[in-house]
Amino acid sequence: MTAPLAGIRVLDLSRVLAGPYCTMILGDLGAEVIKVERPGEGDDTRHWGPPFASGESAYYLCANRNKKSVTVDMKTGKGKALLRGLAEKSDVLIENFRVGALTAAGLGYEGIRRINPRIVYCSITGFGQTGPWKDLPGYDFILQAMSGLMSFTGEKDGEPMKVGVAIVDLMAGLYAAIAILAALRERDESGKGQYLDLSLLDAAVSMLANVGSGYLVSGENPERHGNAHPNIVPYQVFRARDRYIAVGVGNDKQWKNLCEIAERPELASDPRFSTNPERVRNRADLIPILEALFSSRESDFWIRELWKEGIPAGPINTMDQVFSAPQTRARGMEVEMDHPSIGTVRLIGSPLRFSRTPVRYRLPPPLLGEHTASVLKDLLGLTEEEIARLSEEGVL
Repeated sequence: MTAPLAGIRVLDLSRVLAGPYCTMILGDLGAEVIKVERPGEGDDTRHWGPPFASGESAYYLCANRNKKSVTVDMKTGKGKALLRGLAEKSDVLIENFRVGALTAAGLGYEGIRRINPRIVYCSITGFGQTGPWKDLPGYDFILQAMSGLMSFTGEKDGEPMKVGVAIVDLMAGLYAAIAILAALRERDESGKGQYLDLSLLDAAVSMLANVGSGYLVSGENPERHGNAHPNIVPYQVFRARDRYIAVGVGNDKQWKNLCEIAERPELASDPRFSTNPERVRNRADLIPILEALFSSRESDFWIRELWKEGIPAGPINTMDQVFSAPQTRARGMEVEMDHPSIGTVRLIGSPLRFSRTPVRYRLPPPLLGEHTASVLKDLLGLTEEEIARLSEEGVL
């Protein structure tokens, strides 16, 4: 079976999460991904732990399968020459250095385009290549704050709260993958590569979606509602007798069915609660009633009965419950790979499903520099003696 991106080579100069997440997606789709790392140090996330598995951090493992690791010191002249040679033979280059850093090193888009006019060159930065903030450093947490995401996340009377995963990095990685695929498709027609300017801020602002649209329409800043929804009621967490569950009532028919399950049919016809706009307006009256109802029965009862009526609901699972759940297992969202130092490593699977060209898990997250010699031999024609000499000189 041919992978969707078979024959595409990606030179990955990125580190941490947004860039590596993007290139893992491309690798899952069959691209050859060459991950360039600093000799002796590697990607920052190799050191982000615990937990570690045989010296490999769980953070690094989450975003680096289906890649080859090559160590090159790009501060040296010979290191830069090696990277230019690899870029000449690549379809995509992705990097997340500060604005202008690679241009100053002679590895910017204009320089690389001269030796490879077909290359798709993708830069991911905190704030983009233009604008008054372009030189500021940007981490996911800071961008969650500056984009406004944290202003409406958290309990109503609590402090602003970030999302529990690096959601801005992940979204920027997804947008980068989309942009790269689109640029490759366009290159099929024009024969020309191009430059892609992705920023964490832009990705985060795009995620404001209905909340940002609500502000643009009303001119009013959104409030924090904790786990509740600003526009739909009930749509939040409730405490059943034994544990918390999530319940989302998306329309008035579902609301009527919920009232029947709860043996309180009169609530559905109460003019304060009969329609969603009224339930939103009278949230403060309704939620205490529902809290008392949900706390009177076990979670299994509520989930079973709500599912029967097609009402979205579910338990708030811990990680062990997520990965042991029958649906998670049926969908292959946990995979195992043979790793040279760990043995069997458990990884989160890809969500992409293809009928003819499925995702394949070819390479486990690589050891630092694991593929340096083979890549330099195969792509640049270096001999073992030349590679040994470069290693002695500290270039590799």
